[in-house]
Amino acid sequence: MPSVPPEHVCFARVFSIEATRPQPAEIAEMATMLPAATPVYLTAVPKVVGDETVATATALRKAGLEPVVHVAARRLSSAEALRDLLARLTGEADVRRLLVIGGDVEPVGPFPDALAVIQRGRLREAGIEEIGIAAYPEGHPRISLARLAASLDEKIASAAAQGLRVHIVTQFSFSAEHILSWLRKTRAGGISHPVRIGLAGPTSLPQLIRFAKRCGVAASLRGLTSGTASVLIGNVGPDRIIEALAAAGPLGAVHPHYFSFGGVVATARYARRIADMECAAVQAAAHS
Repeated sequence: MPSVPPEHVCFARVFSIEATRPQPAEIAEMATMLPAATPVYLTAVPKVVGDETVATATALRKAGLEPVVHVAARRLSSAEALRDLLARLTGEADVRRLLVIGGDVEPVGPFPDALAVIQRGRLREAGIEEIGIAAYPEGHPRISLARLAASLDEKIASAAAQGLRVHIVTQFSFSAEHILSWLRKTRAGGISHPVRIGLAGPTSLPQLIRFAKRCGVAASLRGLTSGTASVLIGNVGPDRIIEALAAAGPLGAVHPHYFSFGGVVATARYARRIADMECAAVQAAAHS
């Protein structure tokens, strides 16, 4: 990577990882390569029961990592189910952070969206101190841009009223231009909360295309499938996006959030390598 200006030293150095059902051996291996208390977000997987989620969060905590559990509002069968899950997460795994999302299904209980969980879920009473809120630099296939912006404001305001700290986690993108445009508009609109930028960890081009289609990042997908996408062939990571974001100028607290499409251990190894390279580049620049 090219030299990174000192004022952007924290961009790749501070990061989080999103994992889907990481196994004990994977958690143990991640713990050997990641800085202590690195946030590991546990994806809300359909049909995964609370026992497994609590056990995985507990294993992450014991390994010295920071478990951040996705709570999908529309999959919660009742307020009691949420209360019981939170009691176990905080009591057994010392979970203090959640990512509160809607969940792309029809509601099965009393929570129609993430805002309802923030407003009525009594998260602070349960011991939760901070929540992540989802954002979409490339838009959402079923929600207008105006509604997305209004929803973000509503969730932030509601969280503040509940005494919860807030950070923002974006959908993954393959376009630095879309990310930077969204970031600048968000900051200009007065939102100064920390942002974790969703990036696809190292994986193959077919895998990237499959996830891009599933998640609706159409603008990025067009770039992937164009003639300029040859740089993405093979198991590679978002190096160019990281370089662009690191060099973009002050954007507040902004850090990478890696989706582990190619495997959580490979993603952790990549994230640590990029962070180490950035530190080395900054140190070299400081002494040149």
